[in-house]
Amino acid sequence: MLTELSALYDRLFPLCRSITGPGLRDSLNIFGEVMPLEMHGIPSGTEVLDWTVPPEWAVESARLIGPDGEVVCDFADHNLHLVNYSQAFQGKMSLEELQPHLHSLPHLPDAIPYVTSYYNPRWGFCLPHRQRMALREGEYTIDIRTSHYDGEVNFATCDLPGESDEVVLISSYLCHPSMANNELSGPLGLLRLYERLKALPRRRFTYRFLLCPETLGSIAYLSKFGDQLGPKLRGGLVLTCLGGYRDTLSFKMSRRDWLDNPSSIDRLARRFSELYPERFQIRPFTPTSGSDERQFCSPGFNYPVIQAARTIYGQFVEYHTSADDKRLMRIEQVERAADTLAEFMQVFDFDGLKLQNRHPYGEPQLGRRGLYPTINSPMNRGSSADGRTDSRQTLNRLLMCLSLADGQRGLVEISDRIGCGPDQLLPILTELLQQDMIALKSEGERHP
Repeated sequence: MLTELSALYDRLFPLCRSITGPGLRDSLNIFGEVMPLEMHGIPSGTEVLDWTVPPEWAVESARLIGPDGEVVCDFADHNLHLVNYSQAFQGKMSLEELQPHLHSLPHLPDAIPYVTSYYNPRWGFCLPHRQRMALREGEYTIDIRTSHYDGEVNFATCDLPGESDEVVLISSYLCHPSMANNELSGPLGLLRLYERLKALPRRRFTYRFLLCPETLGSIAYLSKFGDQLGPKLRGGLVLTCLGGYRDTLSFKMSRRDWLDNPSSIDRLARRFSELYPERFQIRPFTPTSGSDERQFCSPGFNYPVIQAARTIYGQFVEYHTSADDKRLMRIEQVERAADTLAEFMQVFDFDGLKLQNRHPYGEPQLGRRGLYPTINSPMNRGSSADGRTDSRQTLNRLLMCLSLADGQRGLVEISDRIGCGPDQLLPILTELLQQDMIALKSEGERHP
């Protein structure tokens, strides 16, 4: 049974998440209700690669009150009003003194910007620019009640076992407060992808799902598990910005591809963009922007991890503002992205395998397996099987697949020869595997 993503979104959106703290844990625990997550924590002050885990941050309340007693900003109304990781401060000051602590966007006068200061102590408020320009001279009261204390950075993992202990990593971040496309679309897409892959009749790879705060969380994960992950990692996918108005999915390639040594998941992403240019695009790797693929693809790890996005960070005007909400993200776009990525990962699951017809001598009897019409007449020459009328497209592809499955070709090569996408062969190949008509052989394995 698929989780209702819209209801889950409504529970998650109001929470004040950050790179540490109760909002992050509460969000991870909500996802833990619908997938079996294992929670991890690394204490404040711990060195993780070149970083140090900071103190946790929690908010009790934060208000900015104007000269006439009116409330200008209230954290209780919208958690973006407070600079994320803000220091506590209580006091009074003039508008001129206050202005360096205020943040707004002239080009989006009605949106609240998202501002952070994780590693340098600051306090401040964020508000719509139109409201900021209307502030009157006078004395303002600041009452920010936050705390920084020794705690931990948290992340969560979940393994979906396969036939092999080779791992495919699927990751997304969970640290931005009250934003939709740039925050919740990735974790919600990850959950839907988990449910789709869990429902498969077979999985070759073990799929490891990771939810963590961006940058610090993936660095903490790599600090603890990177050496174990590397030898088993076959490929990876970072999910971000899966909602929004764009129809195409965009793959950001790995660092290996950037250095002209593409991994198998890079090659498959490029193949999908060639087959379906209206549905898939590719972007080159860059260390200057992006998400946690920058950590997985850093020179010391150099893992085969790509990124998938739809309406890409920094390329929509609502990015990092209160305007990034459910109306922009659209739950159905996230679901479509996850369904499409599930098919992509199913194809990748066959990477490095050759298909071997288990009945190569003569044509196998398909009728007794429900794969061929049981009556032959002029009226059913467009049928692939009893009850399936499709101009024999399925039957023809099945027969060509069996003929090409001589132990020398993989799924992508066979689909290219047939003239269809590898994802279009998945239902046929699934049926042939269930009927024990096809065997999967590792590359280099000898065949009779």
